[in-house]
Order: sequence, then C-alpha cells, then structure tokens
Amino acid sequence: MKVGGPAAAVATAGVVVAVDQATKQLAATRIALAGHVDVIPGLQLTNTRNTGVAFGALESGGLIVAILIGLSLSGLVVYFVANRDRAWLWLPVGLLFGGALGNLADRAREGAVIDFIDPIAWPAFNVADSCIVIGVVLLLLVVEGRPLRSG
Repeated sequence: MKVGGPAAAVATAGVVVAVDQATKQLAATRIALAGHVDVIPGLQLTNTRNTGVAFGALESGGLIVAILIGLSLSGLVVYFVANRDRAWLWLPVGLLFGGALGNLADRAREGAVIDFIDPIAWPAFNVADSCIVIGVVLLLLVVEGRPLRSG
C-alpha cells in the first residue's frame, strides 16, 4: 500500500491542528496567564501570548505577518501540486500546513498565538511551532533529494 500524497498531507495537518489546539487549550485553562509550572530542571510550562511570528519576531506587523504566511502557504501549495508524486513530500507539507493552521486559529480566536513550552534560554513555543520547524527541515531534505527511511 502506497502511503503519501494529498490525503496523507491533509491527515497529517489535521492531526497537528488537533494536538496543537488541545495542548494550547490545556495550557490556557490550567496555567494562569503569564504563570508557569516547573516540569523538569530547564523546562517549564507557561501561558503566554505571542503577537509576532516565530519567537516573537515581527510583533507589531499584523498585516505583514498575514501576507507573509499567505504567500508562504501559497508557494508551498504550488510546489506540492507540481511535485505531489515526490516521495515523502506529503509529510513536511502536512506538518507545515498543520502548524500554520494551528497558529492561525489562535490569531483568529485570540488575536495572538498561545505559547506554553518554555525551555530556559529559549523563547516559549507550542506544538504548531515545533511542527513548522520540523516541517522546514524535512522539506529541505526532501527537496534536496536525501532519502528518508521508510519503516
């Protein structure tokens, strides 16, 4: 059975959005705004809002952020459609779309993204952010033609 293609990308994005939104909801309802809970040395959970993009960059650029996200996702769709038969391309595309949609849902609902994973010496982030970073790395590997293990 062949795994991949648009259906796998959509399913991956759906799982990312579901996990992202569920974990953000837990953090938002269980931790006071700007509060924190120590998990292990060097890692705490927090409840903070980010009006910028990755790690707070472009914090005051609402329209610019929306345009950049829209252009990036549009370019990704064009690339995916043109290369949909490329092995494993569905995985980074699903991770990227799921991460973007998870954070866009926050922006639409809250006016900012909920961040809750807070390692020491690194800005707070969330599941969607993690999936975006992993998706970019995997996309670079797939585009470069490096094989990903299958199984």
